[in-house]
Amino acid sequence: MYHRIEFVAKFTLDLEISSKHPLERLLIQKGTRLRAQVKPYVAETAAGPVEMADLFFEDGTVTRRVRFALFSFVE
Repeated sequence: MYHRIEFVAKFTLDLEISSKHPLERLLIQKGTRLRAQVKPYVAETAAGPVEMADLFFEDGTVTRRVRFALFSFVE
């Protein structure tokens, strides 16, 4: 299921186009809204557990390990 999400901060993410292409860096502006499938999980970091998600966008691209604190659901 795709959800409309809004990014709440400006940051750079690594975008996977396909396994045959290198990662592309993409600057996301605060307020950017996109539709994505959200695959949540908890990752262990030096500061403790952090809620993260892999985001699968409608155009087939993917970004991984995005902190939940960086986006919110618009719906």
